[in-house]
Amino acid sequence: MIEENLDYIQTTIPEHVQLVAVSKTKPNEMIIRAYNTGQRVFGENRVQELVDKFESLPKDIEWHMIGHLQTNKVKYIAPFVHLIHGVDSLKLLKEINKQGKKSGRTIRILFQFHIATESSKFGFDLPEIEEVLKSADYAKLTNIEPVGVMGMATFTSDQRQVREEFKSLKDIFTSLKKNYFQESASFKEISMGMSGDYQIAIEQGSTMVRVGSSIFGSRT
Repeated sequence: MIEENLDYIQTTIPEHVQLVAVSKTKPNEMIIRAYNTGQRVFGENRVQELVDKFESLPKDIEWHMIGHLQTNKVKYIAPFVHLIHGVDSLKLLKEINKQGKKSGRTIRILFQFHIATESSKFGFDLPEIEEVLKSADYAKLTNIEPVGVMGMATFTSDQRQVREEFKSLKDIFTSLKKNYFQESASFKEISMGMSGDYQIAIEQGSTMVRVGSSIFGSRT
């Protein structure tokens, strides 16, 4: 059903919204089936799995790191990763910059914000990211390219709450764009929305949705 699922999801997503097919835990054969329908953007949340898949699958795939990233793992994905979604500390920004420099690349990143009620989620709040952006340390980071923001809503059936949380991320993006990234044409992405809530996320301004189980079936 992978092909049919992808076709259906594409009909529910506007042209300006990018679909990241979340392929974590899924075998290469399933990814190839999605690839053969034209899907080229895939998301993984474990570094070793991401590296293995990069090495064995077609090289025109854009790989997104969507999980929590530890600083000691950045070096393994720095040479090839297309976008790192979950950047939630200055320490991680510095390490991505360092490994980008070593790889001769400028690495695209999204600032992750904690918009959910669950304490288990990672991310900045607005005062924290403003402190980072104003810092002398941040000014030295020449091998990262912030292209937007990312967040995950609370896992709840309360659509009103989910809608409010997504709206808060859109408001954070608008504030950062106006005050820090007005001159940056590439700072335009709002990565929010997964299988259960991506349509609400799109309604609230998402430009990038991360969909896994609705394409590939339940996680294994």
